[in-house]
Amino acid sequence: MGFYSLFAIAVALSLDAFGLALCIGLNKGITFKLKALVAASASFFQFLFSLIGAYAGFFFTIYVTSVPNIIGGAVIGIVGILMLKEGKEKTCKLYALKPLAIIALGMSVSIDAMVLGFTAFSNIKSFVSIFMSTLFIGLVTLIACTAALILSKHLRKIDLVSKYADYIGGSVLLLFGIRMMVS
Repeated sequence: MGFYSLFAIAVALSLDAFGLALCIGLNKGITFKLKALVAASASFFQFLFSLIGAYAGFFFTIYVTSVPNIIGGAVIGIVGILMLKEGKEKTCKLYALKPLAIIALGMSVSIDAMVLGFTAFSNIKSFVSIFMSTLFIGLVTLIACTAALILSKHLRKIDLVSKYADYIGGSVLLLFGIRMMVS
């Protein structure tokens, strides 16, 4: 697989994590440590799941393409609902966003990386090539999440966005979770 193909795949896979990081970053009550954990979790699981997918082949395709999307979508939807509730209550702390929840969110936005590993990387014979390709996907995701968190910091300075950030972020996450469950 060429560099441009791999880069396009990595960018496409990182878009879910970008959206998640942007929504999380808009919340004023989230600490820098938790934001960094969001980026690290999504990046690590993009790498890990694409690596697992490459080695698991087509054996798990039936299970991976339907059930995890429903579970992942539900987790993201729940976080979206909690953000909407937080916006209504005018609080600044998302209580459900604990490190374990962030890990679950990182896993939920990375399921597609496993499916991609099944299809795109399962025919690569070299362990080093597979490892480097999946590591590249993880690094692109880390850069995308970091960019989203930086962007969210600047978007919060806009009064309209700051005032309705919890509603915006919660609505996007809820819609993203629903889209994930139905696709």
